[in-house]
Formats: sequence, structure tokens, C-alpha cells
Amino acid sequence: MVQRGSYGGIHTSLASNGRNEHPSVGDAPRWLIVAARMASDAGLVILGFWLAYWLRYTLNVGGTVSAASQQPFSFFYGKILILALVVVALFQIRGFYRLPRWTTLLDEVSMVTNTITTSMALVILYSFLQRFYPSRLVFILAWIVIIALLISKRFVVRVVRERLWLRGIGVDRVLIVGAGRAGQRMMQWLFGQPQLGYQVVGYIDDDLMYQDLAIATQRRVERPNYLGTSSDILEVVRRHGVTEVIIALPPTAHEQMMWIVNQCRADDIEFKLVPDLFELALDSVNIHEVAGLPLIGLKPARISGWNFVIKRTMDIVLSLTVLSVGLIVMLPVAIAIKLDSPGPILFRQERVGRDGRRFVCFKFRTMVRDAESMRDELLKLGNVDLRLIKNPNDPRRTRVGKFLRKFSLDELPQFINVLVGEMSIVGPRPPVPAEVAEYDEWHRGRLLVTPGLTGLWQVSGRSNLTFDEMVRLDLYYAEHWAPWLDIKIILRTIPAIVTARGAY
Repeated sequence: MVQRGSYGGIHTSLASNGRNEHPSVGDAPRWLIVAARMASDAGLVILGFWLAYWLRYTLNVGGTVSAASQQPFSFFYGKILILALVVVALFQIRGFYRLPRWTTLLDEVSMVTNTITTSMALVILYSFLQRFYPSRLVFILAWIVIIALLISKRFVVRVVRERLWLRGIGVDRVLIVGAGRAGQRMMQWLFGQPQLGYQVVGYIDDDLMYQDLAIATQRRVERPNYLGTSSDILEVVRRHGVTEVIIALPPTAHEQMMWIVNQCRADDIEFKLVPDLFELALDSVNIHEVAGLPLIGLKPARISGWNFVIKRTMDIVLSLTVLSVGLIVMLPVAIAIKLDSPGPILFRQERVGRDGRRFVCFKFRTMVRDAESMRDELLKLGNVDLRLIKNPNDPRRTRVGKFLRKFSLDELPQFINVLVGEMSIVGPRPPVPAEVAEYDEWHRGRLLVTPGLTGLWQVSGRSNLTFDEMVRLDLYYAEHWAPWLDIKIILRTIPAIVTARGAY
């Protein structure tokens, strides 16, 4: 059975061991849960039609109806019953009661609207053939009200269900088997979607090199628990109350994979299998079909095309706004810098931008005049990563500089870099050439994206992150970019700046 899931790739389940797809509502059998959902939907259809009748004939919505033209509510009984049955039947046929957890509210709204429209059209056609001629406005009002009620129900259910899941109530406890690229991607997705009701208890892998993993998500870097090797799977499942096992082993581990599958089947453990397609990232592939043959293409690990146009437009609008309003703050900051210590107001430094192109980055000066020449002294302090030279006890900072850095006011001139296209509002931190020279090959993936003033690294710990953790967040951002993600990061940057978390 092949399902669309996870991160838009293929999510394959080889198991059908008799358990519910999502056993999160007590121990009630699935048919009873589905029957309850059907009954509630039918009840809302009937309620919606009654409200439409009340709006039309009691409140006279759409114009006054004479007493002679009014029909009693019982006049509509047959049509209401047919409508309720058709709606529930179409919901069932279209799989509305078997939707996976990752189905969005927008998808449900679309399905509800289409189903109610189709059902109402069928009932109106049937009424016309039966020479049934009531007020047509009743049916229009019923169509609107029923859609509103069914969507409201699903919204409330989502809110309540997600609140319970975020509190650990009714969640599925998941164990990941395999910590390679596929396993890490699966953990990344599960950690980043707590509202879906999955809790990663940890992972197992026979390779000892995976005992200490750092998984980047939108909010922070997670460190899942290493729980042992594949031979410990049954003990781990029982000890940690695992309700679902996700097997994410490479194709070369075929025998090991089948052994784990047999263990899960023998112990009646629900499991799913994530295929590692030549170790491609599952959310970085496009799947097409030509003449019945699947074609797999890699998505670019950069922001390009219309996505780049949208992002660039957002940058221009926001940078112009900030530079216009920020002059009120920038003028007293410039005066304070000049009075505090000798040297220029602005600090100019060569940075590495998108595709390795170098540019001059502007900042308010926060250090003494000859700070760059004192770099060797900073290195002597020890515990310094050459790829990320930041030290909370940096002796080169001025008194005003400490304040400016604490609240990121020193970065206001960088909006000039944003305006001319050298930087973006959101993106990886722009490195200096000396840092890039220390990069490993996989680190260079962050240079495919325009550097930014803020990013996931900023809202997830700022300077408290290690360099590798910062790069993981940058790569996650590049692969999952969307306008809403930029907006979300910008909104989360504000409290990060106000609280001065991880800034120095």
C-alpha cells in the first residue's frame, strides 16, 4: 500500500496487522468512531436546513414571505433526509472519514464545499423532477449554512485534538529504526509537526556513529534519544510504550529490514516502511509519470524562479519600510557610537553571499577601531570555532557595542544590503571568507541561498548554537522555503531580539 505522506514524498506501509490507522481515541473500534462522525455530520446537515428555514420564513432574509406562500417545515422532511444521506454517503465514498493526520484544514474545506455543492445539486434536481417548488432561497441558504456548520465542526475538532496532542494525550509513540538520511528526515518531520499527534521516543541503529544526532526543525535543534540496536527492538517497544515503528533503513539492509518486519508482525506491532530511494531526501524529489513509468527528479536546494521573485519583492518592501522608519533610531545610535569611542560609525566587512559572491556588509561599529587586527588574541582565548567566531567575553566590544549587539541594533544598516539585493531579510548568516575556508563540503550548501538578517538560526538559539546545528537549520530553510515561513521567522525574531536570547 503506497500512501502520500511525510514530506510530500512516498510513505509506504507494508503492514496491515489489524490495528486502527490512528488509534488515538480511546479503545473504541474504528467502525464505531466512523459511525459517530457520520451521525454528527448528518445531524449538522439537518440543523443547517432548519436554520435556513428559520432565516427565510421567520427572519424573512431575502424579503418578506406572505403567509399564504409559507410552507411548514414538515414540507421539507423528505428532501432533508435525502440530503443528509447523500452527504454522508459522498463523504464515505471520497474517503473523508479516513483522512491521514497531515491533511490540512484547507483540504477539508475544499472537500466539504465540493461535497455539499454536489449533494445540494442532486437534491434540487430530484425536487424539480418531483414537481417540488418551494422557495429556492431556502436551498441557497441551506447550502451556505450547512457548509459553515461542517467546516466549523472540523475546525473545533482540530483545535481540541491538537491541544490534547500537544499535551501528550492520545499521541502515537513512534520509534524510528535507522538513523541514515531517510531516518533523520522522518524524525525532522515528526519533530516539526507536534500538532499531528506523533511523539518520537527515540531511534535505534546498528551503526555506532549515529549515537549522537542533532535534528534541525523550524523551532530548534532536537536531540532524539538513541535507544540501542535493531536486536533490541522488542525490548525498546515494550519499555517505552511504542505504538508505531517506522523503518527507515537503506536498501542494502534488506535482510535486516525483513527481520525487523517479521519481529513486528510476530509481536503485533504496527509498523511502516520508508523507502530510501538511492538515499534521496524524501522531501527533495519530484515524482512524475511518463508512459506509465515513474520519473524521479531532484528539487533544487535553492530558492529560484517565482519563489525568488516573491522573496525579493518582500525584501524590497520591508527594507524600504524599515529604513524609512528606522532613521529615528539610527541617528541617536550613530551619535552614541561617535561619542563612546574613536573610529568610524559604520563597520564595513567583506562577507560571502549567494553562490560564493563576496560583498561588503554594513553594520554599526560595536568594537574598538582595530578589532580585526586583534582577532589572533580572541583565538588565544580558546573554545573558538574558526567557522563561527563569536565569544560572549569578546574584549574588543565597546560599551555602546554591547548594548547594540544585545538587541541587534547594530544590524540596522544591513537593510541597505537587503535593498540592493546582496542580502535578504531571512536567510543564512553571512559568513566571512575565513570562515568559509574552514567549511566541510556539506556546509557549502548554505551558500546556495541569499544570506539574511535573521533566520531559523536566529530564532532557535542565536549564538548558543554550534556551527553544525546552524548549518542544519540553514539547509532546512532552503529546502522548505515558502512565504509563510519567512513571515513566521520574522515574527519569531521580535521576541528573540527583545529577550536578547543568545546574543553577544
